[in-house]
Amino acid sequence: MPMDVNVNTPSNFIRNIIDEDLASGKHKKIITRFPPEPNGYLHIGHAKSICLNFGLAKDYNGTCHLRFDDTNPEKEEVEYIESIQNDVRWLGFDWGEHLYFASDYFDQLYGFAVELIKQGKAYVCELTAEQIREYRGTLTEPGKDSPYRNRSVEENLDLFERMKNGEFEEGSHVLRAKIDMASPNVVMRDPVLYRIRKVSHHRTGDKWCIYPMYDFTHCLSDAIEGITHSICTLEFENNRPLYEWILEQVFPDPHPRQIEFARLNLSYTVMSKRKLLRLVESGVVSGWDDPRMPTIAGLRRRGYTPEAIRDFCDRIGVAKANSVVDVALLEHCLREDLNRTSPRTMAVLRPLKVVIENYPEGQVEYLEAMNNPQDPEAGTRLIPFAREIFIEQDDFMLDPPKKFFRLAPGREVRLRFAYFITCTDVVYDDEGNVVEIRATYDPETKGGSAPDGRKVKATLHWVAADHSLPAEIRLYDHLFNKEDPNEGELEENLNPNSLEILTDARVELNMKDVQPGDRFQFERQGYYCVDVDSSPEKLVFNRTVPLRDTWAKMQDK
Repeated sequence: MPMDVNVNTPSNFIRNIIDEDLASGKHKKIITRFPPEPNGYLHIGHAKSICLNFGLAKDYNGTCHLRFDDTNPEKEEVEYIESIQNDVRWLGFDWGEHLYFASDYFDQLYGFAVELIKQGKAYVCELTAEQIREYRGTLTEPGKDSPYRNRSVEENLDLFERMKNGEFEEGSHVLRAKIDMASPNVVMRDPVLYRIRKVSHHRTGDKWCIYPMYDFTHCLSDAIEGITHSICTLEFENNRPLYEWILEQVFPDPHPRQIEFARLNLSYTVMSKRKLLRLVESGVVSGWDDPRMPTIAGLRRRGYTPEAIRDFCDRIGVAKANSVVDVALLEHCLREDLNRTSPRTMAVLRPLKVVIENYPEGQVEYLEAMNNPQDPEAGTRLIPFAREIFIEQDDFMLDPPKKFFRLAPGREVRLRFAYFITCTDVVYDDEGNVVEIRATYDPETKGGSAPDGRKVKATLHWVAADHSLPAEIRLYDHLFNKEDPNEGELEENLNPNSLEILTDARVELNMKDVQPGDRFQFERQGYYCVDVDSSPEKLVFNRTVPLRDTWAKMQDK
């Protein structure tokens, strides 16, 4: 085992490769990179790659670069670049001085392309995109040579420079590698290296009207930066021969080593930036940071913690074969973290008024409550109690079934941190709906226990009617109601009940100074986060995750 490696981290095939490279002396320092394309917001799948690349660099005392592969200015925006940097930092990682852009290397990449032409290994082709596809052949039939494949070096150099100078229209000319049109790997059948795009770039402006393709850019950017291990997902496995071919032609050893691992697939979740963009542009969601989105920005807004996401990525590990991870595991990791760290509070989402008739009118007393039983240092808070309180509507039934132990006519229950109360009467509106409960309380049960030892079977949460705050509660569920939403039409798999908004909720007075991003456990309800839309005038909370833990229950079976 190399010195200074984090021995508490489980081994995997990538770590085994790195260990061998260090032991053989091939590398003295490990340099990885996280190379997003700035054409959308990062999602939970990217979080796995971030944790892997930055985690490896940390564990091996190496370096991880953040590099934007910004070679397609038509789809790239500065907004995406800023969001990606925010997401990586929020997850707990720092690239230090190692922030790079593929566009930083455009001059060098152009020079590498010229070198390929001079070697007779690249040519300017005038076939249309459709013709190139036709000439490429199929998985069972070889391709055929472009009629422009055997142009002279001099002609190709002239045409490529004229492409750079803007003399040709988009789609009329491309630069292709000259490899093997009969290769069993379709990727190696003279792939396109450069195309004409007369679009302004967010960094280089109008300097360039030709832009390198991803496959050409990525390997050379890795090599320029001295990346030792280029770790990517399995869909790039077929592209590895091209990655290695380009480097072998124009870049001296040592070359980066490309290693593929299985991407993260999560149940009830879409992991395609193209499909996520479709949801944003069609208005299905409010934006990239909609709390129903699997984007890191959406998860953050919903109330997820970076610790929970890192824990999830550690638990699922690194594999060579694709599989689907149950979203319940991600939620389980979140609950475990929030249970330890979230202050408790009480909130009534659908209020039903209770008037305690034998409690003195105008009296308010303050009852002590624990902030977090999981954290002894979290201390306590004082909750106002008065004659009129709110409980949840579904904590009361007129004619309860046998196993319903909450409030009903003539039944006694405990109010959390307060007293035993007994329902004595019910008030109805003109339509026969229950609108108010009349009750009595036992003053000897302060704190929630009876001196005579009698027991009750239910404890209800509550808030004082005139000493609580109004709040809007947004109840989020899975955006899709199908385990694999990629099957069939995306819109047909949407969950129509993915968002319910409650506008009449009430929360404790101690919520008056909360800030966006603050997280709480609403007792008996679940974990909630203050939304960015919240203000002192209008408190808004997002449900992060309910209290029930389906993953833990499955493990107990």
